[in-house]
Amino acid sequence: MFLEIITPDKKLFSGNVKSVQLPGTDGSFGLLNNHAPIIASLKKGTVNIVNDQNGTEQFPINGGVIEMLNNKVILLAE
Repeated sequence: MFLEIITPDKKLFSGNVKSVQLPGTDGSFGLLNNHAPIIASLKKGTVNIVNDQNGTEQFPINGGVIEMLNNKVILLAE
């Protein structure tokens, strides 16, 4: 699936990933390829990504919103 992490200042990440773990306002959750469409709010925490080469990356956020549709994830982060 394709992931973009965008802040008001810049684009933090853009690329294909295997999975993403997110700090949701109602609890942590993860997204994998072919996940059902979702829109969710995020709280302060860390976004954990597993990229196509099985490497991991982490991005701290202060909250935001995520949308997943047709294997494209857009995260608007603070």
